[in-house]
Amino acid sequence: MSKNTLKYKLPEIKNSPTFWYMPYSLGFQVSLTTFLMLELVLGFSSNLMVLVLYCSQSNLVDSVSNMVTVNLHVLDVAVCVLCLPLTMVVVLLPPGPNLAFLCCFHEACVTFASIATAINILVISLDRYDISVRPANRLLTTRRAVLLLTAVWVTSVAVFFIPFLEVQWSSGAGSEERGQVAPLGYDTGVGMYYHLLLQVPIFFTTVAVMLFTYSRILRALNIRIATSPPALSSTAPLVTSDMEATIPMPAPMGVQASVSAIIALRRAVRRHRDRRERQRRVFRMSLIIITTFLGCWAPLSVTNMLILGIGPSDALVSLRLCFLALAYGTTVSHPLLYAFTRQKLRRALRAKVKKRVVSLLQVDPSPGGTVIHNSWVENRKTSRQVRLEASEGTDRCLGEAL
Repeated sequence: MSKNTLKYKLPEIKNSPTFWYMPYSLGFQVSLTTFLMLELVLGFSSNLMVLVLYCSQSNLVDSVSNMVTVNLHVLDVAVCVLCLPLTMVVVLLPPGPNLAFLCCFHEACVTFASIATAINILVISLDRYDISVRPANRLLTTRRAVLLLTAVWVTSVAVFFIPFLEVQWSSGAGSEERGQVAPLGYDTGVGMYYHLLLQVPIFFTTVAVMLFTYSRILRALNIRIATSPPALSSTAPLVTSDMEATIPMPAPMGVQASVSAIIALRRAVRRHRDRRERQRRVFRMSLIIITTFLGCWAPLSVTNMLILGIGPSDALVSLRLCFLALAYGTTVSHPLLYAFTRQKLRRALRAKVKKRVVSLLQVDPSPGGTVIHNSWVENRKTSRQVRLEASEGTDRCLGEAL
């Protein structure tokens, strides 16, 4: 058989229905599928637990900050249910004409997940900026938050259909303008990847907004600490004039004034130290939030830019799947960064755990029987006291938002 005959026989073998080959190596499939399965289990369970806690107690969803946080966890559950299983299917199954619709549906889900996640993170950043910089006169009210979240979902659902429209436009343009199908099943025409033009600028816009808002939050906290009221304003003045010094003062009154001044000074030092500790905590949490978002979504955005610039290839498509699995890691990090850092949610979780422990330890008293008591699950009212020393806006930002 000549070389020319072999060259024209290969496409016939590939187009035959009996042709079956694995697009990726076995090690790549096993490692990536295991990682995706782990993200699916952890992300779905943690986000579902957060939603159950929010729904079980109505007082948890009583503010705009909690509304936008719940919206993010609902999105993460949708990503775990829709996007992660489809990515595993794309990795495991070989490409072919019968899986063209599945690949297009997977690309639509990826577009939905990336844009919806970026917009929700942007809304949370704006909410924290509003509650920290403008605590007394907030712009993001409950009504405006509902309208904003509705617009977020409408936009996210709208971009879901863009890959399907690209397929229709490409098929309507004719086979002359379409690219060829590569061995891994993707189309080599750049016109099939115009939906990436939306993902890249939205990602960079979200990063810019996060850097601006969290820097302003830290600046507002610095101003509050620097302009705190003097601690000794309610006590007797320590420096008096010469005429006042000549007036004799009883010894007990002078000692009492000195003791009051020392106590007020200690309170001021303690209050200043606590606020500095809050500032360091806010800085650490802001740095972790921004770094997590960049670490998960920046590699995927850079790969999308390369595909738009030099066109798709086998290496870029495989690399994009790896970075897509990394981007799904935000479904695991979001409950840790945005939900379990809130004091109300932690209290609700502790209450659920204590109630569960009580139900396991209690036994019905019977003649001659005993009742098991556990001091850990007893209600200790004295430990429920919370001191509010900072302003309301700063406390809500530090205690709940961050």
